[in-house]
Amino acid sequence: MIDTIRELLKKHAGLQAEAETLDSGADLYAAGLSSFASVQLMLAIEERFDVEFPDAMLNRKSFQSIDAIARTVSLITEDGKAA
Repeated sequence: MIDTIRELLKKHAGLQAEAETLDSGADLYAAGLSSFASVQLMLAIEERFDVEFPDAMLNRKSFQSIDAIARTVSLITEDGKAA
C-alpha cells in the first residue's frame, strides 16, 4: 500500500521533494502538499483503492503523512468489510 501511495503522491501531490525519498512519517504539508493537491490525491486514492472517504476523515490529519494515509485507507477498508 505504501508504494501505491507514493506513486499517487508523485502523480497528484506536486510535492517539492520526491515521494520516493520521503520518510513515511514525514509531514506532507511541510513537503509542499496544498489543500487543492490533497483533494486531487484523495480522489486518486479513492479510485485506486475503491474506497470513499467519509466526511469525518476529510481532514488534514488523514493526509498528514504517508503513514497517516495508509492508516486512513486501512480504517476505511476495514469498516467496509464489517458492513
